[in-house]
Amino acid sequence: MSLHRRLVWKVAKGFRGRAGTCIKLARQQAEKALQHAYRGRKEKKREARSLWIQRVNAGSREHGVKYSEFQAGLKQMNVQLNRKVLSEIAATEPFSFQALVEQVKFMRGIGGGGGGKVA
Repeated sequence: MSLHRRLVWKVAKGFRGRAGTCIKLARQQAEKALQHAYRGRKEKKREARSLWIQRVNAGSREHGVKYSEFQAGLKQMNVQLNRKVLSEIAATEPFSFQALVEQVKFMRGIGGGGGGKVA
């Protein structure tokens, strides 16, 4: 993958030592930098999805439901919220998320259901 000289200097701007001044070293370092950037864009998406799943898992376990049971219940109820939206709801709107969890509990017959106090 031979890069053109103008692109090499654009990518190598700020590189230290000979990697920023010699075209041969700059080209090698620029190619490696672009490879890392490409791979990093894929990793960023994976890490974001992982964070969403952790947030939803933590929120659902607070109310006594495992993540897998929660997702299965949402699918059973035909609730079409993706993991990103669910994580935002879990983090910013705990009462709305609790209502979702209680609905899943009721549909799947888990725990006490309604969430009311027993005297």
